[in-house]
Amino acid sequence: MLPPQAYINIFFQPPAFLLIGIPGLEAAHGWISIPFSSMYTVALTGNCLILLAIRRTPSLHQPMYYFLSMLALTDVGLTLSTLPTTLGVLWFDHRLIGFNSCLVQMFFLHSFSVVESSVLLAMSFDRFVAISNPLRYAAVLTNNVIIKIGLAIVTRATCSLFPGPFLLKRLNYCPGKIILSHSFCFHADIMKRACADITVNILYGLYVVLSTVGIDSLLIVLSYVLILHTVMGLASPKERARALNTCVSHILAVLVFYIPVIGVSMIHRFGRYLPPIVHALVAYVYLVVPPVLNPIIYSVKSKPIREAMLKVLKRVGHSS
Repeated sequence: MLPPQAYINIFFQPPAFLLIGIPGLEAAHGWISIPFSSMYTVALTGNCLILLAIRRTPSLHQPMYYFLSMLALTDVGLTLSTLPTTLGVLWFDHRLIGFNSCLVQMFFLHSFSVVESSVLLAMSFDRFVAISNPLRYAAVLTNNVIIKIGLAIVTRATCSLFPGPFLLKRLNYCPGKIILSHSFCFHADIMKRACADITVNILYGLYVVLSTVGIDSLLIVLSYVLILHTVMGLASPKERARALNTCVSHILAVLVFYIPVIGVSMIHRFGRYLPPIVHALVAYVYLVVPPVLNPIIYSVKSKPIREAMLKVLKRVGHSS
């Protein structure tokens, strides 16, 4: 085989990439698949229960719960984006993924991540309006406004991530570098397999992160600064506690999403000398843990959601 430098002037696009599971623990993939299968089951079951509970409970047809439905739907999409390849590697050692299939998975994976960030921002705006101007809450966040916000979120994610696959398809790849670092396809992971100048891809990736997750996180912080300013103006300590309590679930969801996002970004840019298993575990935490924890957070902290979910389970139990 020729050295990588010899392929610079020969355009090569691999027909497929090789995925890996947990580096160094390949022999234990069968056992590792058990907790992964459990987490995927919890994520899908929990988020589908939230969707059913909100749909079947008229009292939950409010802006706050519509945004929660968006979050649950996004978590279902994020889970389904990685589930087939991850369990395929862990269960059956099925490691091959076609080049175009890899780009499609990458597009949906990153798109759902951007959508989740945007939904969390919308939820922070919802909390700000509910606390700062409760009398106009229903007038500001009408159904039409919520639909427009949802369409804007999807459009933003689609437009931001649409160039990604095409920027990767134009690259010349090294025949000896077709093994990816995860059991799913990341933009940063794919572009590092190229035998070409990837400056444009690096700048594009940085632009997407800063213009979506970066801006969203700053606006979420700003919204909570304004929320705290409003809450501190309330006369009664009891009213302050009640107002802040309505934000606890959202704050936990924000932390569950953004802490792993920051970890993945830092490791991809500055952790080249870290063991491969660290890269893999941080990526799994980023993609698997938020969809698992969000339904648990909202079912524990929100009594209306918890009661609605229990009613759905009882109906399912009676019908079976």
